[in-house]
Amino acid sequence: MTIIAIDFETANERRDSACAVGLAWIAHGRVVRRESRLIRPPELRFAPGNIRVHGILPADVADKPPFDAVMAEFLPDLAGGLVLAHNASFDIGVLRASLHACGLAAPPLAYLCTVQVARRVFPHPAGCGLSKVAGRLGIRFAHHDAGEDAYACAEIALAAMRETGAADMADLARRIDLPVTRVAGGPPPPPRAGGAISARVMQALRPAPSAPPRFVVRGSTGNRYDVTLEERAGAPYLRCTCMAGRHGVRCRHVKALAVGDITDLLSDNVADLAHVVRTLAADPIA
Repeated sequence: MTIIAIDFETANERRDSACAVGLAWIAHGRVVRRESRLIRPPELRFAPGNIRVHGILPADVADKPPFDAVMAEFLPDLAGGLVLAHNASFDIGVLRASLHACGLAAPPLAYLCTVQVARRVFPHPAGCGLSKVAGRLGIRFAHHDAGEDAYACAEIALAAMRETGAADMADLARRIDLPVTRVAGGPPPPPRAGGAISARVMQALRPAPSAPPRFVVRGSTGNRYDVTLEERAGAPYLRCTCMAGRHGVRCRHVKALAVGDITDLLSDNVADLAHVVRTLAADPIA
């Protein structure tokens, strides 16, 4: 049986907004393969809190493949093996929701949560978060990088096997009385009235701001610049007051805002930016 640890990072609060995946395969008592991929989520809406956690920006994934293309090579191993994840309900939820968002059936899965494993094998008053358990076990990794997190998850499971003397993961689950969770596969649920499709339609029909939106951004030296949506030759464009923008150059501030990157946005008008991103994407000569 294939044993594979998995970790997802998401762009925002939605489970179907995966922007990175990491995987680590276990065989013969060690990690034998590691993979990580960036993913373009269905919409380039990145929540500031998520960016602060994993550091992935919209510009980093704008040209990456979508979820179904990235995961195609890994699904056979996931469906036919035992999946490990730290706080597995989250990662399994991301996998299933993202497949459904692509119109694909979710495969049947068997998984083991390494948070629950750690609580039984390595209990500690400080808790059993990934970085805390890894730190206590001497596992070195870069937290919130999907590939690194999957590796740490796999190493925690291997450490639990050694600690309990288990012959394999199934034996580990039996020794610590932690049943393997199994979820049935199935097609995506039909859209509900007033559900996600209706929400997207309503968002697209939302009127534009009454005045041309203006965004205040932070420059590399800390200076503040204004970026305004204007019209030139019948097409919308963003104009920046930085030196490059004043000379007609498409500066980094404009490039970032055009894909929804709010890392340097100082003004409190993220909703206006969402409208601008949709406007630019809809106009082929913008």
